[in-house]
Amino acid sequence: MTTFVDRVELHVAAGNGGHGCASVHREKFKPLGGPDGGNGGRGGDVILIVDQSVTTLLDYHHSPHRKATNGKPGEGGNRSGKDGQDLILPVPDGTVVLDGAGNVLADLVGHGTSYVAAQGGRGGLGNAALASARRKAPGFALLGVPGDVQDIGLELKTVADVALVGYPSAGKSSLISVLSAAKPKIADYPFTTLVPNLGVVTAGETVYTIADVPGLIPGASQGKGLGLEFLRHVERCSVLVHILDTATLESERDPVSDLDMIEEELKQYGGLDRRPRMVVLNKIDVPDGKDLAEMVRPDLEARGYRVFEVSAVAHTGLRELSFAIAEFVAASRAAKPKEEATRIVIRPKAVDDSGFTVVQEEDGLFRVRGEKPERWVRQTDFSNDEAVGYLADRLNRLGVEAELMKAGARSGDGVAIGPEDNAVVFDWEPTVMAGAEMLGRRGEDHRLDEPRPATQRRRDKQAERDEAAQEFEDFKPF
Repeated sequence: MTTFVDRVELHVAAGNGGHGCASVHREKFKPLGGPDGGNGGRGGDVILIVDQSVTTLLDYHHSPHRKATNGKPGEGGNRSGKDGQDLILPVPDGTVVLDGAGNVLADLVGHGTSYVAAQGGRGGLGNAALASARRKAPGFALLGVPGDVQDIGLELKTVADVALVGYPSAGKSSLISVLSAAKPKIADYPFTTLVPNLGVVTAGETVYTIADVPGLIPGASQGKGLGLEFLRHVERCSVLVHILDTATLESERDPVSDLDMIEEELKQYGGLDRRPRMVVLNKIDVPDGKDLAEMVRPDLEARGYRVFEVSAVAHTGLRELSFAIAEFVAASRAAKPKEEATRIVIRPKAVDDSGFTVVQEEDGLFRVRGEKPERWVRQTDFSNDEAVGYLADRLNRLGVEAELMKAGARSGDGVAIGPEDNAVVFDWEPTVMAGAEMLGRRGEDHRLDEPRPATQRRRDKQAERDEAAQEFEDFKPF
């Protein structure tokens, strides 16, 4: 049964925004009290948050489809819909978020670091919010915007200060078990370690984490063995420690050739060969191992490595090794630039940025792309003529019609708003004023006019009585 997963494909869907409500307030002796439709609620976001208690992506391996809740629709009486609940997905420290093409979207390092993987849709405005001095009684509301749907990849890169690398059965797991409180599986056969193991080591005032990754073999950078699957777990480590077996039973192997092979694999993987490195000659408790360590040590030191002879079984040379690693870690931490205070970067909108583009395609179709026009189209109820007129007004005020004219569009040309797979296409008819503006009083109701003064009302009533009396005089019998 799989217990450790460090790479998954995740399908996330944010909540849809709730629809706005088109409602009219009614009460006794006041049949038309004005629009009172509430706004729809916002859809919930899908948020990835680093949680130190999570160490694997196993949950998402079994359940890769995750969806936040939708916003509730608005109701009459100016009651707005409830916002959808955000979906919080805990991930391990060191998780990298990738898009479908493999591009990095976010690198989540540090407890509490978050990333919005899918943003919830906006709630639609009710007719109460759409009312204005010119449009006093809108007979429509805006629809909620669908939430984002994303296919993302999650890839775990272990966060540790030190990585132990070497051939299978070189003693990496044994070493981490005696340097820290970690208890990895230890056995006398290759590839005992199938998942990275982490341990915490205290050396004087320095506390550092150490990672034991599965053993490397020739061709690991090209996918042989388990190397390619786990080499990414050493990418974040600031120090690499080569664990060389001085008591190997394979006649064609020796510590120097093992080191050359591992160095070549690190180089082929990319960038890892430039990290600070040190060499540990393990298993000197074996007589032949002690002799071989003393034989190859001068050659390794001549290459510039700091070399340590240890025995994980006999606990020989461990204290010296632990403090030497601590020195490397402290130097690496000191060399890193200090974190600067959070800066707020303001990027003002360009003066000539209209917020949309108009492009004529090869088939003669004019395509309009832009965040606002596409969102407005999704919010429009095309079964309601007044809502369509409102959309036309908004597009006209934004300057879409003027840009279409500049691009050479003529009456009857096809115009699409949105991407190819989800666009609204219509035949364009240029107008001086669009939609509701041409109808003048669309969305108005004379019954919502301000009450007339009492003097005017008395004059109107007297005029009605006079008109009735005149009609009676005209039709009374002779």
